[in-house]
Amino acid sequence: MIDWARLDRLAAECDRPGSRYVNRHPTPDHGLREFLRWQRETRGRFPARRPFPLRRPDPALLASAADRPRFTWIGHATYLVQYRGWNLLTDPVFSERCSPLSFAGPKRTVAPALSIDDLPEIHAVLVSHNHYDHLDRASVRALNERFGERLCWFAPRGVGQWLRRRGVARVVELGWWQHQRHQDFHAFCLPAQHFSGRGARDRNRTLWCGWRLDWDDFSLFFAGDTGYAPVFREIHDVLGPVDVALLPIGAYQPRWFMAPVHINPDEAVRIHQDLAAGHSLAMHWGTFVLTDEPLDEPPKALDAARRRHGVAARSFQAPGHGDTLSLHDHGFEEEPPR
Repeated sequence: MIDWARLDRLAAECDRPGSRYVNRHPTPDHGLREFLRWQRETRGRFPARRPFPLRRPDPALLASAADRPRFTWIGHATYLVQYRGWNLLTDPVFSERCSPLSFAGPKRTVAPALSIDDLPEIHAVLVSHNHYDHLDRASVRALNERFGERLCWFAPRGVGQWLRRRGVARVVELGWWQHQRHQDFHAFCLPAQHFSGRGARDRNRTLWCGWRLDWDDFSLFFAGDTGYAPVFREIHDVLGPVDVALLPIGAYQPRWFMAPVHINPDEAVRIHQDLAAGHSLAMHWGTFVLTDEPLDEPPKALDAARRRHGVAARSFQAPGHGDTLSLHDHGFEEEPPR
């Protein structure tokens, strides 16, 4: 059961004007000095790029109606979620690099499992924050060109203005704990432990968030990017358990630098438990070289963390690039090509 009175109180508490946003739970402010220390200690020895298997999703399957929640991992934080006539994307990034530059910056190790032209009709997009590996200008423009006003974008405070400047017509822009009914589902904008910024002068001038969507018989939580904090227990206390959570498991080393804003696999399992998620799917790993851990380490660390916390393997899975899974009563099943 949703505690609507507490939800409204929290929304009022967090709806305070200011030039910069701050996390609900204080985090160290790692600035340029700490970043340069990390780069100096790493000495440019980032994990080697390595190929991962890529399964090309079946277009006929994705074009069919999904009577059960269906998830296709396109890569990084981008999922195609399909349910009851709805096709949704999370943090769509289809470009080769997550960077302000087309010729430099983190480059994909695996191509997107689907191109924008391969997508079925998309009805909504969830945007968690404005970092380049979660909000890609070229992808936004291409999606807008293809789907136009048929597509509704859900964005945290400040990001809606960025989208509108790029021609996006339909934007639902919310602050933390705010919510809106949208046709068949209820959308909740929820706190995350992170930060925002696309340049040297706009740090934390737009909001970052996670999203929860509630249908009458199914609920979805998309974490975006986050560090670990008590806020996830609070989300559960206010909104109740969730059926499926999409949780990041990569970009976590070195811990002294990344821990305030990026969870590791052990913390992802703890969030799974804090949310009382029926099932979770992993994301945010194996696509871009962003941090120091080996690219193939996160799923292995997730396996170990599940065992430590007594979470069944079927309850928290790490799909491969391009895998399509449908949720059944006993857990996820891989969808065979049609």
